This record gives sequence, structure tokens and C-alpha cells, in this order.
Amino acid sequence: MRTALVIGTGLIGTSAALALAQRGVTVHLEDHDPEQARTAAALGAGADAPPEGPVDVAIVAAPPAHVSSVLADAMRRGVARGYLDVASVKGGPRRELEALGLDLSTYLGTHPMSGREKSGPLAASADLFEGRPWVLTPTRDTDTEVLNLALELVSHCRAVPVVMDADAHDRAVALVSHMPHLVSSLVAARLENAEEAAVRLCGQGIRDVTRIAASDPRMWIDILSANPGPVADLLTDVAGDLEETVRALRSLQSSDEAKRREGVGGIESVLRRGNAGQVRVPGKHGSAPRAYEVVAVLIDDQPGQLARIFADAGLAGVNIEDVRIEHATGQQAGLVQLMVEPRSAGVLSAALTERGWAVRQ
Repeated sequence: MRTALVIGTGLIGTSAALALAQRGVTVHLEDHDPEQARTAAALGAGADAPPEGPVDVAIVAAPPAHVSSVLADAMRRGVARGYLDVASVKGGPRRELEALGLDLSTYLGTHPMSGREKSGPLAASADLFEGRPWVLTPTRDTDTEVLNLALELVSHCRAVPVVMDADAHDRAVALVSHMPHLVSSLVAARLENAEEAAVRLCGQGIRDVTRIAASDPRMWIDILSANPGPVADLLTDVAGDLEETVRALRSLQSSDEAKRREGVGGIESVLRRGNAGQVRVPGKHGSAPRAYEVVAVLIDDQPGQLARIFADAGLAGVNIEDVRIEHATGQQAGLVQLMVEPRSAGVLSAALTERGWAVRQ
């Protein structure tokens, strides 16, 4: 791949363009909003001028509702040898292209499983896709050259290729992305009119659950409009579980001992099912999840504090596998939770204590 045209310079398109440009690919940028394309170009993602002739690959990074029309226009203009899209829904756009009678041997639908709560080119990053799954949905009609171009794109973005059927992909993302986003929004909506005294008690748990609810609603309307059936099916199952959970909680209020035991059983069931599902979430680098031990350290909200902790952990010969920060309400302080291998927890605790850190046991 020597040349590419990225059509759509939002978060995903600009991030892919930045990654390609860094790998020496000549990238051209196109967007229905010329100002957005100019912004992406100013960031180093490529040139906002059209290519002089067909490029090796055109990458369409438009919202799902517009992917098929943008692809059809690009294919009719003959702007590239191969055509890819990066929309979060795959089955619908392909069927729409088929209905238009286009030659789909030069097209391959893809979906990088990465993103941020922020949108637009200013939120883009060349390493957005690093280590993340990138789904490819080839069919028997897909030309080998186009598949190779897609694999090259994934390699340049340092992502991990995953081959799936388009409709299976749509059911999967409904489960792991689209439905969870709506559930997060439903939980966050409970806070909208809550008393200020209650909201001030928010801790890391509610931040974790509601983080993705900060995403752009317009973008998510586009996504959900392209995949409503599988998401509705999943939410129907969630609604059933919620009804059972409400009944169990009501039973816990009963003065009847048998009903209270029934309520305990119902709540325990949903919590244990949650445990069983959570352990299936892939861990670091997509591997099986591992149990880490937490070393908690109190820090002041001052510049350089995290850098010092990481440096001291490095001097102790301990690798920090993950980190979380819980900010103290109303105070310029926080609790840093360092996740490490269990055998390293004692070593790290002792080393940080020796260096003057306030380690929580």
C-alpha cells in the first residue's frame, strides 16, 4: 500500500490516516465538511487535496447510515483499486451495496474495535488501534488483493485482525458495545435530577459504569439505527433480568422468612451470573483474564506524582499491569490503585513505603 484516500475525517478516519502517514503511506483526505479535513491535514494525517488518480485503497469512515451511499459514490468515481469501510455495523451496508448492483469484489467491510468518548479529528491518535481487534468480513466474492490491502491497513495501525461473518459481527457488537452503551446511559440518566448531596458521593464504581455515557448522542443514534434488532433483543433479555431482580429485592423487604430467603437466592443468582460473565472478558493484550493484587497509594493532586510512583515501582523491579485513580471528593488528593502480580504486591508495598509513600493496606 503506497497511497490511500480516507473519506471521513472524524475520530476513526483521522486516526487511521495518522497511522498510515506515519508508516510512509501517501494519504489524501476527503470530508463533506472541508474544515474538518483541513484540521486533520494540519495534524499530519495527510493532504486535504484530491489524488491525481486512483489510489491503492479508499477507506470510508462515514456514519453507518451513510456508509453505503459514500461507498457507492467512491466506487462509481473509481477513486481506488480497493474499498474498505470502518463502520460499526457490517451486514446492512453490504446488503445496500448489493441492492445498488455494484461490483463487490473490490469491497471489504471492516470494523476496528476501538474508540473514545470524544469525536472529531482533534480527538484522533495514531495509536488508537494498537493491540485492539480489527474485524474483517470478507465473502467468497472478495478479491484477494483487497483482503491483502485490508490486512496491510490493520498491520500499519498495529491492530489485531479478526475474520467474521458480517451478520455475526453485528450480533457480537450489539452484545459487547451497543447494548452496554444504552445500559450505561440509562444508569447515568438516574443522576440527571438526583439531589446534589447524593451525586457528591459518586465514587469509582459509578464512574466506571457511566464513563461511556459521555459519548456523542448523534453518533450513537446513527450506530443504533443501523443495528436496532440485535440490540432490542438483548435489552429484552436485560429487562427480564431486571424484573426478576426487582421481585427478589421486594422479597427481601418481606416479613416472611421464606420470601426473604427467596429474595436472597434471586440476588445471589444474578450476582454470580455477573461474576461468571465478567471473568470471560479478555484481559491484558486480549489474553485470558488474570487476577492481580491491588497496592493502593494515597497521593496529593500535584504534578509529577504518578511519574514518581511509576519510577519507584520500576526501581523496585515491579511491573504495573494496570492502574486506576479514585479522586477524593472535595479534596486535592486521590487513591491510586496499582494492579500487580500477586507475588510482587509485598515487594512493591515495602518499596513504596520505604520511599515515603502512604500505602493503604
